[in-house]
Amino acid sequence: MSHPSEPPKALYFVSAFARQPETVRAAVEALSENLGPVVKASEWFPFDFTDYYTPEFGRPLVRAFFFFGLRPQEDLVRVKYWTYELEKRFSVSGRRTVNLDPGYLLLSRLVLATFKDFAHRIYLGRGVFAEVTLIFREGSYRPLPWTYPDYAHPETIALFNRMRAEYKELLKCSSTTTAAESAT
Repeated sequence: MSHPSEPPKALYFVSAFARQPETVRAAVEALSENLGPVVKASEWFPFDFTDYYTPEFGRPLVRAFFFFGLRPQEDLVRVKYWTYELEKRFSVSGRRTVNLDPGYLLLSRLVLATFKDFAHRIYLGRGVFAEVTLIFREGSYRPLPWTYPDYAHPETIALFNRMRAEYKELLKCSSTTTAAESAT
């Protein structure tokens, strides 16, 4: 029989894109007030995998991933709302100027939050769904049939593989700190 246990904390991140890097930086700085400081940021990538956002944002778009500290997995709903509120705050005339997509990384998978329901998404509450977007198998994160093309791109997977290694180190430090704190 299984018993309830505390799951490991997750490494939270935000995929952010806009027309201008300065807009992304300002939104991420505001998000840091809730999520804490950015521990790592990716390089800038062109966000050109889809035309879906062109009517709202125009072109060209730039994107980066911003990684924050460890948080409980159940915070995903709250984090999705923080990003949603920031997107509204940065909107001009009803149009977003920045897109902030939160998710988290675990040793076994990468999870994204969304307000959009679909067959492969699990409802978490308050209108938020979770999607397992990548799974870790055979030494690397791997896409699933529904994985967005930009998340399935080799550069993106390589970034998440590097961050997985850093996440492992953060978990070790976190468990060492927890053990040291309980010894005092």
